[in-house]
Amino acid sequence: MIDTVFKYFEIGFCHVLPLGFDHILFILSIFFLNSNLKSVIIQCSVFTLAHSLTLALAAAGYMMPKASIVEPLIALSILFTSVENIIHSKVNAWRLLIIFVFGLIHGMGFANALIEIGIPDTAFWAALISFNMGVEMGQISIIILAYFLISKWFRNKSWYKERVVYPISCIIGSVALYWTVTRLL
Repeated sequence: MIDTVFKYFEIGFCHVLPLGFDHILFILSIFFLNSNLKSVIIQCSVFTLAHSLTLALAAAGYMMPKASIVEPLIALSILFTSVENIIHSKVNAWRLLIIFVFGLIHGMGFANALIEIGIPDTAFWAALISFNMGVEMGQISIIILAYFLISKWFRNKSWYKERVVYPISCIIGSVALYWTVTRLL
């Protein structure tokens, strides 16, 4: 059981860092609208709660997400959050709901990856919870890295949004738009 816990924690963490480029970009999009650590971690936790729900449902066989539908939606969620960073200057009240919905979609993407790997029947819940904890630690690692590399030093500067948030959000949005188009084709 302990081996399963560590194995699936590692798989979850690695699914985000370094392998989950789309996941990294989504978390950075969440981060750059408001780099206040408490706010970002709350948003990240709402995202994790949501993706845990759909991941559990899919892994248990209650739903079978189609990658041909889920993958473009994941790309669109990244595009949406990156554009939101450019349009809005603060976190709106409805953002948590949007992140929750996007978490449901991302959970279906996680499910496809986890179904390919397989989950042991004898330790289903331990593996699933460990995978989710690994994903959450990967997400928090991204947030902490972004905070200490960029935002801690520059977020209060008058030029921060113009020189950091807008360009990074444009790059993330461009990549997400490209992914959306290629995943639809």
